Amino acid sequence: MRLLPLLLLAFATSAGAAENSIPLWPEGVPGARVAPSKATTDRIGPKGSYTGHETNITESSITVYPAANPNGAAVIVCPGGGYWFLSTTNEGTGVCEWLNSIGVTGILLRYRTPTSDEAVPSNYPVQDLQRALGIVRHRAAEWNIDPKRVGVIGFSAGANLVGHASWDRTARTYTQKDGVDDPRGPDFTLFVYGGGFLDKETKKHFAEGVSVPADAPPCFFVVAHNDGNNPVEAAELYLAYKRQNLPSEIHIYSKGGHGFGTRKTKFPVDGWLKAAAEWMDASGYLTSAKK
Repeated sequence: MRLLPLLLLAFATSAGAAENSIPLWPEGVPGARVAPSKATTDRIGPKGSYTGHETNITESSITVYPAANPNGAAVIVCPGGGYWFLSTTNEGTGVCEWLNSIGVTGILLRYRTPTSDEAVPSNYPVQDLQRALGIVRHRAAEWNIDPKRVGVIGFSAGANLVGHASWDRTARTYTQKDGVDDPRGPDFTLFVYGGGFLDKETKKHFAEGVSVPADAPPCFFVVAHNDGNNPVEAAELYLAYKRQNLPSEIHIYSKGGHGFGTRKTKFPVDGWLKAAAEWMDASGYLTSAKK
């Protein structure tokens, strides 16, 4: 892709202007979260949300960052934060800027937090992501998006979230009457230093009920070797793809730790954005950017 180096250089200085925040649930947010525990509120701290760090999100939303020269692809961005906050700069707006630089519309998802005290912390965030996918496809023509090229990217807990949206095949746990919902999952997935799919005791095999289905979307995995057990998670998930001959790619960098996102670390992991763009291009998601 000859335009890629120039586009990546532009990443640091330009991005499409964001549209206003769009609420996901005009008929009312489904479900009722448990009250955050004292441990959670103590961890969040008295400041709550501040620049680059958002929490206590009760009305989930998306914000659209259109590319200046859109190629039709869109990616919904799911920041991490342990299901108790969202890292909305390093793993949010910064990601949207990078996506814009390669012609992709970035869509920042502010999913409900904290949900760390729920029995299944991902449940309400998964509802939010499924709803966001439906809205994006419903408004695809308006936003210059190809409804068959709508991907997701998640970081840490956000990667756990996109993994559930990509691989779970359970029935949806909400209904809306506005005709927006689309039963399809993401068309492709980028899974960045995520976890939560292996058995908690052995940390070697998938937990009960976890599997990569035969219709799983193409997936790009990236993680640093020195990020706890997350490289094992990524490797096991990649092998599940490989054994079924499903499209996927994995990058395990020697150093980078956890939470590198879009910030510069001065380690080889800084090359992951270029690698991800090349994977999307080779997979056909950046069609109009090819020459």
